[in-house]
Amino acid sequence: MKNIARVAALAGAGVLALSSCGSAPEPAGEGSDGGGAAVSDFKACMVSDEGGFDDKSFNESGYTGLQSAKDELGITTATAQSTDPSQFTTNIDNLVAQDCNLIFTVGFMLAPATGSQAQKHEDVEFAIIDSTAQDADGSPIELDNVKPLSFDTAQAAYLAGYVAAGSSKTGKVATYGGVQIPTVTIFMDGFADGVAKYNEVHGTDVELLGWDKAGQKGSFTGDFSDQAKGKALSDTFYSQGADIVMPVAGPVGSGTLASAKEGEGRYVIWVDTDGYESLDDAEAKPLILTSVQKGITTSVHDVTVAAHSGEFDNEPYIGTLENGGVDIAPYHELESMVSDELQGEVDQLRQDIIDGTIVVESPASPQNL
Repeated sequence: MKNIARVAALAGAGVLALSSCGSAPEPAGEGSDGGGAAVSDFKACMVSDEGGFDDKSFNESGYTGLQSAKDELGITTATAQSTDPSQFTTNIDNLVAQDCNLIFTVGFMLAPATGSQAQKHEDVEFAIIDSTAQDADGSPIELDNVKPLSFDTAQAAYLAGYVAAGSSKTGKVATYGGVQIPTVTIFMDGFADGVAKYNEVHGTDVELLGWDKAGQKGSFTGDFSDQAKGKALSDTFYSQGADIVMPVAGPVGSGTLASAKEGEGRYVIWVDTDGYESLDDAEAKPLILTSVQKGITTSVHDVTVAAHSGEFDNEPYIGTLENGGVDIAPYHELESMVSDELQGEVDQLRQDIIDGTIVVESPASPQNL
């Protein structure tokens, strides 16, 4: 399989079975790793968004990176799992009270809480995944103690859109989001451009349902937790003739998998992690064509290592195809759906994006910030 080995780094240390922590976190064992071994007094912590740490998506990827650093460095950790946005500020404060040296906040929706609490606690280092810190009005702010970790997922989603258009048997594909925020629409923008590129190259008219890039309008479930909404929306797409759907909605995407299992010739493109590897549903795995991956696990691990060594900085990290921070996953059991010719075209598109021959544009790109 051409150029797929590069995505191995995005897979991280594997998927962990996680239990709910509630809004007030339980501290990790101070001074011990649970097995009697001495540990560092450095403490790295993490606050999830409402998707929770078992979302098989970006919260879980962040958690996996945190645990990888814990195992490597012998540090202590603590987590706070959010079930509602109203808990974000309280969860950050709870972790500050537990003497966390470094606090990761996961997701764009935590940007205002991260900004306010980082200014309130200047002696604590923060890293926010998928955003910059924001002020109370939602405007980005640069703070000495906040490192943004962002991913130009439009680049990888472009490849996924091209693959979807080239693999579709019905001439219709679809995408939808959880909430209309930049870290969701950036996937949808790239996907739309990839479909358009395939049509341009091949003189076809594959139709995209669920997103109008030009108007920045489309289909959203309104949250990142209600899988029934994801299933209902996916049922609609499949009934309208789409045979490949890309949900950008965290756990809500499981509703798409449920819908795909109910009909022949229905497939899914996952996001954030390699869904084939991260999901536990054995019946769903063969329906995942590919995934648009972010290197969240690696970035969390690396920032933790740097902070532990006293080398924390606030320089933004942006994951791209060039630095391996984003990519698409292997096609796994569906590789036969993706012809050798199509795989070769995708490989060339990847290189064209890296070289700058193709520029994937999105209003939500972190490179525009």
